[in-house]
Amino acid sequence: MADEQSLPTTDLPDDGQPQAATIAQYIKDLSVENPNAPAVYQWGVQPQLDVQFNIAVDKVADDVHQVTLKIEVSAKSDNGTHFHVDLSYGGVFAFRNLPEEALPPFLLVEAPRLLFPFARQIVAEAVQGAGFPPLLLDPIDFAAAYMAQVEAANAGGEPNGQAAPEGFQPTDLGQA
Repeated sequence: MADEQSLPTTDLPDDGQPQAATIAQYIKDLSVENPNAPAVYQWGVQPQLDVQFNIAVDKVADDVHQVTLKIEVSAKSDNGTHFHVDLSYGGVFAFRNLPEEALPPFLLVEAPRLLFPFARQIVAEAVQGAGFPPLLLDPIDFAAAYMAQVEAANAGGEPNGQAAPEGFQPTDLGQA
């Protein structure tokens, strides 16, 4: 039995062409809160939804990165909190022959775009499991968020005078 644990890999053929592959995707953390049950089911009011997302990138090996899509959803009304869902959904991606300048757009746009449908389904099922109708999140335009962050970094300010979403740092890839 080996004491050493290795990362999953994929057999990308090395034909000199840029390549990317998804090695794994998984729930890193999932929290569902329904703090006012059973009273919440008697309230009869439509709650206000607050949806936040964040992307974190960590280099786990040469040419292998973990991308974590964090989604937080809160539903509140004047009566109180209806539910709160906090999901961290991760994916491990391998690269070969990818130019350095192509890495940030892939990690902060394409990888989250690939992970989002699965994370969306998990959120919908979690909300339904808490006794509410399933919540289908609207698609997120990761490319527009990334471009706004790049433009803000190039201009030395924040887009539209608002702070950019945490984690959208095109030059900060979580590498130590």
